[in-house]
Amino acid sequence: MSSTVARKHGKSVGAGRDDLVKTGAKWLIVSAVVAVAVYAALWIGYAMQWTWLADLDDAGLAGPYRYGSAHPAWVTAWDVFCTVLGPFAFRLLALVMIVVALVRRRPRIALFLVLTVELSAVTTELAKFLVDRPRPATALVHALSTSFPSGHALGVMVSVLALSALAWPTLGPRLRGWWVATGALIVVAIGVGRVVLNVHHPSDVVAGWALGYAWFVAVYLLYPPYPATVAAVGETPAVPGNAR
Repeated sequence: MSSTVARKHGKSVGAGRDDLVKTGAKWLIVSAVVAVAVYAALWIGYAMQWTWLADLDDAGLAGPYRYGSAHPAWVTAWDVFCTVLGPFAFRLLALVMIVVALVRRRPRIALFLVLTVELSAVTTELAKFLVDRPRPATALVHALSTSFPSGHALGVMVSVLALSALAWPTLGPRLRGWWVATGALIVVAIGVGRVVLNVHHPSDVVAGWALGYAWFVAVYLLYPPYPATVAAVGETPAVPGNAR
């Protein structure tokens, strides 16, 4: 009798976990579709020269330009910040992690980082090529390529999410909160910094966040780094690689 009850309980727990995974996947898909819609709307808005969007972009640039023009040190500080925590730095970090993963015979993690962090550079350049929006004329520092979407916003969004996906199973509940807060702060601060430097319109930054999020979700759903690591509600997943 007890063994029968245990089997039924195990089946119910397994079914609950499957439902949890399916629900999570559905929410990710919905949020990614919304992100793509936001990106498309901003692209169309620029192409069609929507007045309200142009006014918002101009208003977002005007204040930072006035202040930055009068405070060169402020501009330098933001420029350094956006360089140190920019997408290039994250791609270097990811490259090191890829090498380590290959040495440890964890090819799935290595390929996940390639598809997310490294290939986000290709996604950025392709998107910029298709839209071909000039940089703001008021740019306070030199920046290569075109403006839409923001490569910094896109690259940092993807990188933070990818690193979070890798680290999440190893983090305790309290540390997860700090991780999320720190990651969100970095993503937002980099986006704000690009507007402060007047190298991107605000809509470029929002478009970068949206496309970066959608790209990450697409890769994560198609090629998750830990496909077998599923935690029940209220449980902390086992550290990938340590489970027996």
